[in-house]
Amino acid sequence: MSTQKSKFNGLSSVAAFLCILLALVIGWAIWNFILGSASNFDAEGHPLPGNLQGMMYKGGFIVPILLAINVIIIIFSLERLFTIQRSSGKGNSAQFIKSVKSSLEAGQLDEAIAACDKQEGSLANVIRAGVEKYKNIKGEPGLDKESKVAAVQKELEEATSLELPMLSKNMVIISTCATIATLWGLIGTVIGMIRSFAALSQAGAPDTTALATGISEALINTAFGIIGSVIGIIMYNIFTSKIDSLTYSMDEAGFSIVQSVNSTK
Repeated sequence: MSTQKSKFNGLSSVAAFLCILLALVIGWAIWNFILGSASNFDAEGHPLPGNLQGMMYKGGFIVPILLAINVIIIIFSLERLFTIQRSSGKGNSAQFIKSVKSSLEAGQLDEAIAACDKQEGSLANVIRAGVEKYKNIKGEPGLDKESKVAAVQKELEEATSLELPMLSKNMVIISTCATIATLWGLIGTVIGMIRSFAALSQAGAPDTTALATGISEALINTAFGIIGSVIGIIMYNIFTSKIDSLTYSMDEAGFSIVQSVNSTK
């Protein structure tokens, strides 16, 4: 196969794991040093009135994990944004496909390959593989048109199968974090509510201030979880749309190459 390897394959599995560990460390550091700063609490260790950072800190071990989930979503969203952007190539994809089609229609295969080298990225790699295969078998004696078409189609399929996993790599991390962010926030809310009502039952007479504070601490977890989930879902859908667009462009260019093979005598 003549398919060129993409220069930007995204984070490896080991790097992705290290990024998740780093996110956990960052989440704990934010919770411990920023949210847990003494300036957020009164002399008795209670959050100052209206101080959200202090209330978030009181959420306990749920909060640093929630922070880590949000950091993970941001890290891998930036990674996918960079990788998919590079996979699209240097120039405009639509203009690139148009120029390749023109070269193929004119029988200028070397010009089409040169355009792929200039464009770079996954789309250009797939097209280059198909054009090179077409160029190699074009003058081969003993091959009928159907055999040439089958050979080019196989090359395009193999090239596409190599590029698509790189495009969708680490997407499962974003989708998973988007799903569990809200659920983890709800767990924090439930735990906070249990603590609040348990404290009230031990105190005897209902303390509306303590109840309101406890509920605020609990609901902050839900809000933070929803924020992470919303960001994750939006970014996942954006990247899925971009990947679908690239896949469609690969199919469109592959169809043009096959049509060129069919039109040869």
